[in-house]
Amino acid sequence: MKKKVLKGAAVAALGGLVALSLASCGSSDSYKAEVSDGGKVLNIRVWNEEFISRFKDYYPGAKEVKANEEFTLTDGTTVKFQMTANKDNAYQNALDIALKNQSKAAADDKVDMFLFEADYALKYVNSNYSLDVKDLGMTDSDTADMYQYTKDIATVNNRLKGVSWQATPGLFAYRTDIAEAVLGTSDPVEVQKQLADWTKFDETAAKMKAKGYAMLSGYDDAYRVFSNNIKSPLVNSDKKIVIDENLKTWIKQTKDYTDKGYNNKTTLWDDNWNKQQTINGNTFGFFYSTWGINFTLAGNAEIKNDKGENLVGKYRVCEGPASYYWGGTWMAAANGTDNKSQVLDIMKKLTCDATIAEKITRDTLDYTNNKTAMNKIANDATYGSEFLGGQNHIKLFAAAAPKIDMKNISAYDQGINEKLQEAMKDYFAGTVTEEKAWENFYTKVTTVYPELKK
Repeated sequence: MKKKVLKGAAVAALGGLVALSLASCGSSDSYKAEVSDGGKVLNIRVWNEEFISRFKDYYPGAKEVKANEEFTLTDGTTVKFQMTANKDNAYQNALDIALKNQSKAAADDKVDMFLFEADYALKYVNSNYSLDVKDLGMTDSDTADMYQYTKDIATVNNRLKGVSWQATPGLFAYRTDIAEAVLGTSDPVEVQKQLADWTKFDETAAKMKAKGYAMLSGYDDAYRVFSNNIKSPLVNSDKKIVIDENLKTWIKQTKDYTDKGYNNKTTLWDDNWNKQQTINGNTFGFFYSTWGINFTLAGNAEIKNDKGENLVGKYRVCEGPASYYWGGTWMAAANGTDNKSQVLDIMKKLTCDATIAEKITRDTLDYTNNKTAMNKIANDATYGSEFLGGQNHIKLFAAAAPKIDMKNISAYDQGINEKLQEAMKDYFAGTVTEEKAWENFYTKVTTVYPELKK
């Protein structure tokens, strides 16, 4: 997940332009399912090896023939993975070309399944190139145990066009040593009381500053907590950009934090931001979802200081001021697939089977999209994360996931969110006025999406 987000964020502008051309060629308004069985080769498009590893390790009956590229199933079907890295939008560009040529492709070359991320989900969900899972044979009963927001993201005109094996609710991860020094406790329940809403969060930020610590690392650390809680889509039916008040609150808070020294003026993913997650930093905490805590934060926490000390076992998590999510990967069946039965079985095994979902989480710490499995682990008194000092973080994720509401997403979110953060960074740093930052934002966004208006 870490690699996907790092690269996905860098291609927002180009991805937006491609999104429009693809949607215009295959509008979901003219949806017609073309699906059949009997194909000898099942082709799956991916951008990295994460899903390949899930398929290899957890899909029953898959036998590896060529490392991370080709498998055979018990029914004799050949499964081929075609991986194109996300860099410079290469994955989406290659996928788009393949989908547009689907009707002319030879049977063994057709795209049967492809993956997409939340940030550009509607590009494919709104197109005629993805199938309603019901056209494969997946039922409402099959998907009942999935978290609702994961279905909302992939639904258009009451058609569910993709399913995810993972859910990515977010929490606030904080350092226990700093919590003890400033708040007098590192207990997650007690710390949460002082972060329960944004007013309390701001008050705690002032306490951190008084003791020489930063509340957050940089400008965009809290962005997704605000953007995931907007009250209406960022683009209305007239193609007008409508900036939600919640995003304006983020701007005000971030400028305030920057001016008061409540953050370290870093930018998401830069070297200083990563350093702040190590023992050599002075940042109290980070907003992170499932993958971020288990991989990015855990990896940075292993870095030692000159005394040989690190932060492994010295982070804990609490709910924070609001529910949110970050990231995730969806499987979509390509319209025109001739491997209906196999695609359906892969989707059902990796998303609907509680036993498989539980095993994935216990083995990898990846939070899976199955309420039965996650609630079982959440209520397991023996379960705990070694990185988090034995804390059962799944219990907190299980409480947060049902609260996520993503019904207000739009097809333009990736570009708008990226360009807003980019433009406001100059304002936070004091190099432009807020008025100029807004002017720059609208210029950037309407360059990416010419049909939008201010």
